[in-house]
Formats: sequence, C-alpha cells, structure tokens
Amino acid sequence: MAQAKMLEGKVVVVTGAGGGIGRDFAHAMAEHGAKVVVNDLGTSVAGEGKDVGPAQRVVDEIKAKGGTAVASTDSVSDWESANRIISCALDVYGRIDGVVNNAGILRDRFFFKMSVEEWKAVIDVHLNGSFFVSRAAVNYFRDQGSGAYVHMTSTSGLIGNFGQANYAAAKLGIIGLSKSIALDLAKYHVRSNCIAPFAWSRMIGTIPADSDEQKARLEKLKVMETAKIAPMAVYLLSDAAKDVTGQIFGVRANELFLFSQNRPLRSVHRAGGWTPQAIADQAIPAMRAHFYPLDRSQDVFSWDPI
Repeated sequence: MAQAKMLEGKVVVVTGAGGGIGRDFAHAMAEHGAKVVVNDLGTSVAGEGKDVGPAQRVVDEIKAKGGTAVASTDSVSDWESANRIISCALDVYGRIDGVVNNAGILRDRFFFKMSVEEWKAVIDVHLNGSFFVSRAAVNYFRDQGSGAYVHMTSTSGLIGNFGQANYAAAKLGIIGLSKSIALDLAKYHVRSNCIAPFAWSRMIGTIPADSDEQKARLEKLKVMETAKIAPMAVYLLSDAAKDVTGQIFGVRANELFLFSQNRPLRSVHRAGGWTPQAIADQAIPAMRAHFYPLDRSQDVFSWDPI
C-alpha cells in the first residue's frame, strides 16, 4: 500500500530554493503532494547579481517528475517584494499553508574587519527576510486558523564560529523571531519551528579552509547530503506536527537533534545586595563552574557524521 503524501493539498513557499538545501526542500515538498512556490533571486553566495534561471530550473525538474510548482524571483529582503512572493502562491494556487525561510547569503569576515555593508547585507536577507516573508503570510494563516513556518537557523549562532558575526547574529535572531511567532499565533493554530542544518552546500563551500584542520572538517561536511535535511522540513509543515511549535531541531546526515533553549543555570543570593567587589569575590566563583567555554560548532559536534 502506497504511503499517504503528508502535504497533499497544501501550498508551500520555499525561499532560496534554486539550489542546495532549498532545492531539496522544494522537491521533497512536491513529492509529498504540495504545490510549491520556488523562490530564488538567483544571486551569488555573496548576494550579488540576479538570475531567473535557478528557480525556473527547479520548477521544470519538479514538473518533469509530475509535481506542481511555480517560480518566483522576488527578493526576501524588501517588504514589497516579499509580499509578492506570498501573493504568487495566492494568485496561482488560491491559498498558502506553509513557509520555509531558507534564503541566505554569506559575507564572512573577522569582526574587526567586517564592514557595515557586510553586516547589513546578511542581516537583510536572513533576519529581515525571514520577518518580511513570515509577516506577509501571517494574516492568511490567522484567518484560516492554520499554517506553519520553518526557519533555517545555524549552529554558528547557537554555538559559535569564527568570522561570522553577521551570520551568527542573524541566525540567533531568527530563533527569537520563531519563538515569538509561535507564542503570538498559538491560539490561531499556527506553528513556527527552526532547523539548524549540517550539510555540504554552495554556501558552506565558500568557507575558507586555510589550515589542515579546516580542510579536514570541510571534507567531513561533504558527506552530509543536503537531501537529508528535507524530511524534517516536510514533517514540520505537515498536520502530523500539529502540536510541535517553538522548537529548534538539528539535522546532520542520519542524526536528528533537539536543541536546548536558554534557561538559568545557577543563581546566587546575598541578603544585603551586591557590590562589584562582592560579585568578584563570591558570585563569579560560585557561577564559574557553569561558564561556557569559547566553543565553536565543530568543538561541540566533534564526532564524524553518522
């Protein structure tokens, strides 16, 4: 007996779907019965240029497999343009059921060398883009009493990495955005979750590999296929995940993770209040055992992908 398609009858928007993880998302959504808006501006990894080709190629691939899709080449980083992405779904298919905020660029630079333009460009696409597209869809979700968001975050924000202050800040900001959406829309049965993907993609391929350690790490990343991320995204947009919201998941090859969220680790109390010297003498020594080291993502995920 054929397995039921988890997204049958749903209309889904996937941003940044012209290649890499986004392309696999679009294919997986279509294979599970969704009508897909394949959004991609067709820029370089750094966000430069524009090419209508990538989005249309993915649409053609989906149609060749018997799926249903339409291309959108509007930018997520502009409010009016982001609204046109959602309008595309409504104009072509008459509804909207899911949004995957996957579009992204990289402008990696050590913080002490990062320009204002490099900061703003990454924030605009990742964080502002996720807000704009989510906000453009929300009234339709609220009115129909259903809908789901999947936002792409990163361990660069959750844990840390060199040379990615802009990217890390945007990706950690997306965690806060997703949680706020989940809280504000729970009574309307609208859900919002995050995925931190581990996969070899066009963006990851631009990370500098100057040392033997970095080169070895990138070689390990190459075995992590982008297609392995898609099943989690399909699940989170499906009715099977109707009670799953406000969570942060990770996918690395065949491993799935549920990430912790910030909660107090240790508290200290002093009846007479605190002075700076008392903090130095008593509070910090009491808390120090719970301090986090300056770990990077690869320090925490130190074992090979499974």
